[in-house]
Amino acid sequence: MAKSSNYRVKLRRRREGKTDYQARKALVTSGKPRLVIRGANRNVTVQILIAKPHGDEVLAAANSRELIKNYNWKAATGNIPAAYLTGLLCGLKAKTKAVKEAILDIGLVAPTKGAKIFAALSGVLDAGVQVPHSEEKIVKDRMKGEHIAKYAKSLGIGSEEYTAKFSKYTSKGVAPEKIAELVSKAKTEITDSFKTGKQVVPEPEKKTPAKKEVAPIKKEEVPLQEEKVAPAEQKKRSAKKAAKPKTAAKKSAAAKEKAAPKEKTSKKGGKKA
Repeated sequence: MAKSSNYRVKLRRRREGKTDYQARKALVTSGKPRLVIRGANRNVTVQILIAKPHGDEVLAAANSRELIKNYNWKAATGNIPAAYLTGLLCGLKAKTKAVKEAILDIGLVAPTKGAKIFAALSGVLDAGVQVPHSEEKIVKDRMKGEHIAKYAKSLGIGSEEYTAKFSKYTSKGVAPEKIAELVSKAKTEITDSFKTGKQVVPEPEKKTPAKKEVAPIKKEEVPLQEEKVAPAEQKKRSAKKAAKPKTAAKKSAAAKEKAAPKEKTSKKGGKKA
C-alpha cells in the first residue's frame, strides 16, 4: 500500500526478484563485459555479455547440456563439477573472441562460499579470462567433486541409501566415488578440443520451404461468368437498343440539312435567279 504521496511502485523485474537495477547500472557504466552466471537444479548457464544501446550482446555462452552432447559427460549437469566445466567452456570460447576480462554478475543470488556460481567463476579463471574476485569464495576441492565422492563413501557402496541417492549415476555407469576422474577427463577433452579447433560446431542452416511452382492459368480455361440481370433491367436495355437507330437517323438528317447550300433571296422578296 502507498505510504505517502511520494510512493512509487518498484519496477516489475525488481518486484519479481530478477534484477537489481542499482547493481546493474554500476556494471553497465563500467564499460566492461559482464560474466553472467545463472544456475538451476538441473542446468547451469554461463554467458559473457556486453551492454549496447539496443540491448545486451552475447560474446560467449555455454550451457551444462553441452557437456553431455560434446564431451562425454555422464554425471549430473546441475552440480558443482558441471558448473566448473561449463565456466571453463565459456571462458575458452571467450578467449577465441579476444575477450580478456569481465566483471562478475550474480544477480540477486547470495554469494555463498563454495556455491555453483563461484565454481563457474573458477572455470572462467582457469580458461585465462581475468575477473575481479576473492579467493575465499572458491573451494578448489569442490570443483573436482571430491565432496560428492566423500559423501558416497560415507553412505557405503551398495547400500540402499547409496543406490537411492545415486541411481542416476549408476544407471549411466558412473561411480560417484570416482567422479574426480570423470571431471579430469572432461576437462582435458574440452581443452584439447580448443587446441585442435574441433569445438567449432556449425549451426544447422535453416531450410527455407521450397516455393511451389504454380502453372499459369490460360484465359480459355477460365469460364466467363454471365451477368445476372433483373427482368425489369433487361426491358430498359432492350428499349435503349431500339431507340438508338432512331436517334442515329435524326442525327444523319440534321447533318444533311446543314451540308445543303441555302438559297439567297432578293430584298424584294423574290428569289434570286
